[in-house]
Amino acid sequence: MSLEPIDPETALELYLADRENNVTEGTIRSHRSRLSHFVRWCEQKEITNLNNLTGRKLHRYRLWRRDEGDLSVATEKTQMDTLRVFIRWVESVDGAPEDIHVKIRSPTLTGDDNVRDAMVDTERAEELLGYLRRYEYATRPHVVIALMWHTMMRVGAIHSLDVADFDPEEKSLEVVHRPEKGTPIKNSTDGERLVALSDEVCQLLIDWIEQRRKDVTDEHGREPLITTSQGRAHTTTLRNDCYRYTRPCISTGECPHGRDIDDCRAAEYGHASECPSSESPHSFRRGGITHSLQQDWPMRAVGDRANVSEQVLEMHYDQRTEKEKMEQRRDYLDRL
Repeated sequence: MSLEPIDPETALELYLADRENNVTEGTIRSHRSRLSHFVRWCEQKEITNLNNLTGRKLHRYRLWRRDEGDLSVATEKTQMDTLRVFIRWVESVDGAPEDIHVKIRSPTLTGDDNVRDAMVDTERAEELLGYLRRYEYATRPHVVIALMWHTMMRVGAIHSLDVADFDPEEKSLEVVHRPEKGTPIKNSTDGERLVALSDEVCQLLIDWIEQRRKDVTDEHGREPLITTSQGRAHTTTLRNDCYRYTRPCISTGECPHGRDIDDCRAAEYGHASECPSSESPHSFRRGGITHSLQQDWPMRAVGDRANVSEQVLEMHYDQRTEKEKMEQRRDYLDRL
């Protein structure tokens, strides 16, 4: 095979451009983020042509990334698996030695290596939502965090919602995959669903739309449900709402880490995620799922609502203890 020279940065841009029509925007961002470390390493090692990759060089990158990033086993596997896909693509355009991707090794997950347990528990979620109801009712952060907890939606799904997707009569939200109009959702059309709302959440959305929502349209002429003065609220904005309001100092006025709130960097705009106690949207999703299971929701009902298979639900999201599961099963003994 005759190779054609290609530098790492050019290869990455061509790879992402090739994939952007087949995967979601979120996947493109994730791959860019993971592979940017490889490009950075190549710059440090003065590797300017991927034609010259060897198995030993790729192994050295793995060791460098593990040490430099202080990675968990699961994160290391994700990053190396993404690198393997990328290098295989580079091979396909005659940019790397044939089958060099098979020499990229990643760890084998065992036991709980692949289970992430960060979660907002029921007590903390109710405390935060109580604060928002009392002091910041029907603001964007209140609406966003309430939807994360009660509907268990991913950030991308919340971002995709239009005003027309909310039916106050049926008390429901419709999640729709609209890639041609800028709002794809995870699992594409398989992620489409109707989500029932409680009376409280339904009224919250009504009050948000009538009193607080910025009356704007997006570049496709749609009326987003969650807005800023600039248009549809970006997923980064939604994540920042979550990080910002899960800092304990917001609802309690105190810092459990002994920091001076006035001088704390995490209290500055855009740095909320640096607070050790701030939580990601995924932690809210996991907490909402676990809360529903603790309330005796059937596994299938929770999975359908959250758009996740029962197998993945049990492996990655169900944070109930074995004792909790036993006690819930005990309730069925009288029916035998």
